[in-house]
Amino acid sequence: MLPVCSEQPIVNVAARVSTLAQQMPDAVAVVEAMGRDRRGERQYRKITFRQLDEDSNRIAAALRRMGVMPAMRLALLVRPGIDFISLVLALFKAGVVIILIDPGMGKRNLVKCLSDAEPRGFIAIPPVQAVRSLLGRRFPAARFNVTVGRRWFWGGPTLDQLRREPAAGFEPSPTTREDPAAIIFTTGSTGPPKGVLYAHGNFDAQVEEIRDFFAIQPREIDVSCFPLFGLFNCAMGVTAVIPRMDPTRPAEVDPVNIVEAVRDWKATQAFGSPALWNRVGRYCRDHAIRLETLRRVLSSGAPVAANVLQAMKDSIHPEGDMHTPYGATESLPVASIAASEVLRETAARTREGGGVCVGRKFSRIDWKVIRVVDGPIRSLAEAEEMPPGEIGELIVHGPVVTRRYVTRIESNAAGKIPDGEDIWHRMGDVGYLDDRGRFWFCGRMAHRVRTVDGPMYTIPCESIFNQHPDIYRSALVGVGPAGRQRPIIVLQPHPGRMPTGDEARQKLLDSIRQLGQSHPLTAKIEDFLLHPSFPVDIRHNAKIFREKLAVWAAARVGADS
Repeated sequence: MLPVCSEQPIVNVAARVSTLAQQMPDAVAVVEAMGRDRRGERQYRKITFRQLDEDSNRIAAALRRMGVMPAMRLALLVRPGIDFISLVLALFKAGVVIILIDPGMGKRNLVKCLSDAEPRGFIAIPPVQAVRSLLGRRFPAARFNVTVGRRWFWGGPTLDQLRREPAAGFEPSPTTREDPAAIIFTTGSTGPPKGVLYAHGNFDAQVEEIRDFFAIQPREIDVSCFPLFGLFNCAMGVTAVIPRMDPTRPAEVDPVNIVEAVRDWKATQAFGSPALWNRVGRYCRDHAIRLETLRRVLSSGAPVAANVLQAMKDSIHPEGDMHTPYGATESLPVASIAASEVLRETAARTREGGGVCVGRKFSRIDWKVIRVVDGPIRSLAEAEEMPPGEIGELIVHGPVVTRRYVTRIESNAAGKIPDGEDIWHRMGDVGYLDDRGRFWFCGRMAHRVRTVDGPMYTIPCESIFNQHPDIYRSALVGVGPAGRQRPIIVLQPHPGRMPTGDEARQKLLDSIRQLGQSHPLTAKIEDFLLHPSFPVDIRHNAKIFREKLAVWAAARVGADS
């Protein structure tokens, strides 16, 4: 066991769960949606806080007997549910650094990221263990492997075997705020995925910030449509209901499963991506469904359209609201805004090209908007702060802000700004602060189109075209060398509204062109292309892969515009 200084208290999300297990032992901690019975009714598996604490203790004790040591890196690839949350808590108790990665990023990226993270073992479902075994040369140090499910032709114990071992005498590792807890990979929406090192203090601060900002109370019930949020729920004394869905494809969720989970458990809160709420909100509107118990809906990962905010507000308790926390893998949460404020105050400005207001910062976040610099910034003293209303890059500092990348470490120079012993993270987002201290997001810095007349920013320009009744979403991309780029608008029509003939296609493009010419931000854009379905990120299915669209547009501009 690692020694711990008396001046450094134990900081660990798992310790919060252990405390809750004493305070509310029989309260339900996690609910996992299973199949249906013969009558078609959904079945659920559930676990109390006491059972969750005991289960994670047994797993952690068994891992320690296997030879797993604190600070050792283990990859965790299991499906969302009770096993996932119990394993995360067990690994935190054992002092392990968990490697968390989105399986939807594709085999090549997945294997590359895992190899770069150098795991000492895998806790994973059988298909992952099979690939790990067959690609053994990519993971030479992976000796501690646990199969979640049936073991096939490889060695190592199963999770069920670990659970049958006693936890007598087990003591959790005395982790401190600075000790490493996890490596979480970015989505790769603006470059190759990078491994972000989370300390236990980062996770602990996230729990406190989210709980306090949204006034979340113990014994609330949350439908968690993003796996890691289920862990935060347990640390807050909230029941996490894991619905039936593929977390790597939230845009394809069956809204019936989400509505069912909310109603079956009388959920007071739900968390999911904008793409998921787009489907659920439309379903509730079309079927006149009101989720009366829901008072708080959370969504993050990309800007949420006003029509989605309105549809969800119309579908929950009359006094409820939808909130859109803003942040990044490296720093979350940073700010938030409620749908009621957006619909009442900021949506009109967004439609006119003012960007998307992401709200006010969380209590322990410091932020600045600085002049855009494309290369590294060696110290905070070199960063030029912009006055309110002027667009620049957002940088942030605080206890939820991670300090470094541990894969693709060259990104540290570009993404971090030293400030004495402190570190500021460069969000890579451009925007401005208004006179009320709210940040208005104008797009990714890497996505700005640099023309001979100056930079053009994605979100303000796209907002003009997103108002067209036939357009679901649009994307501004640039073709050509920086400083002389040609701006192109790529448009994805709503389902069923893609024109099928040349005449209809030209009519739609002409109306789009007229819309663009009516606004000074977009008046000089001459090229417009229709696309059937935008490529999007793997985690939220909401961030547009503009780099891929730029390549696609470059091959077509002139021929199809």
